[in-house]
Amino acid sequence: MKNQAQAIYSDLVEYRRWLHRHAEVGFDLSDTKEYVFQQLKNMGLSPSSCGISGVMVEITGQPGKTILLRADMDALPMAEESTVDFACETGAMHACGHDLHTAMLLGAAKLLQNGKENLQGTVRLMFQPAEEILSGAKDMIKDGILQGVDAAVMIHVTAGTPLPAGTIIVSSPGVTAPAADYFTIRVQGKGCHGSTPSQGVDSLTAAAHILIGLQEIQARELPASDESVMTIGKLVGGTAENVMADSAILGGTMRAYDEEMRQYLKQRLTDISRGIAQAFRAEATVEFGSGCPTLKNDPQLCESFYGYLLPILGQSGVLSAAVLSPGKPARGGGSEDFAYISQEVPSVMLALAATAPDMKYPLHHPKVEFDEKALPAGAAALAQIAISYLEEA
Repeated sequence: MKNQAQAIYSDLVEYRRWLHRHAEVGFDLSDTKEYVFQQLKNMGLSPSSCGISGVMVEITGQPGKTILLRADMDALPMAEESTVDFACETGAMHACGHDLHTAMLLGAAKLLQNGKENLQGTVRLMFQPAEEILSGAKDMIKDGILQGVDAAVMIHVTAGTPLPAGTIIVSSPGVTAPAADYFTIRVQGKGCHGSTPSQGVDSLTAAAHILIGLQEIQARELPASDESVMTIGKLVGGTAENVMADSAILGGTMRAYDEEMRQYLKQRLTDISRGIAQAFRAEATVEFGSGCPTLKNDPQLCESFYGYLLPILGQSGVLSAAVLSPGKPARGGGSEDFAYISQEVPSVMLALAATAPDMKYPLHHPKVEFDEKALPAGAAALAQIAISYLEEA
């Protein structure tokens, strides 16, 4: 399988570079979806739409179980600053590697289609939009993508890792990615002329104290053993230097590894925001937007998938996350809306080392670059897992 994947390396690179150059965000993936559709049709497959802008296709051999292979297709709304000659110029960027994810799943589709007569079941391919806003998986699940699915797997590339490009890391059993919630805090004051502040209510002062006050949750309310993160990434207010701001908006995210902590953080954020605003004669409302639950890896599948990959990648090519972080949980800080799938069917998330040579920038950085030599390993891993799982089932 590894040799077969290497033989289509030029196709994988072509897929990846087209997707990178034409990066789109959220659910607005018209060009990306059309491209994926056409490539699948070129392989003799019959893709269909799923949800707002997702793509689903099946490769079926003999009667048997169904395994889902998932890739996300959306980019980030940020201008690219990389040095690659296929950089995107639309104001969006595949800074999280979703172009590689989609290219690898297209590659896996080609590998599986070439040998579909030997498949002992069905492989369902899920090309998903809107992962960055944690909404795409939920939308495709609502439209039936998981009906009849017995297991699921995804691959996410990494940047900044010292491991050789193409190394697969199998996640540890249990929760390895936190639940996430986006939130908006709207502070309403009363605008007035800057020369007469006593006639107004300063929303900026209230917002500033809310931002500082929220830091106390982690500093004073949570034990050191509780892993959680709250970040205020946006504070907007005011329109002129000599006008007291009538309103202000704070926006951010929070992440937690269990549902009780998630609910506690949401409640305390709401209480503190309202209480501080009231102390400064303002009002605060808190809105929670998109989010996702914790991502759970099935223990049996973690062991099985490692075993499936070992013969084709070797001991240096496939590693267990537990081995890489002995004595402590092998968890990442980033959330993944594949979590919605993992809550419904036995699932595993794999990581693929894809750091470009001399690259020091992390995921989501405008200068991040990836090593395309990792693509065959990812495509081979997806295809091999599907074949072996169905044979074993």
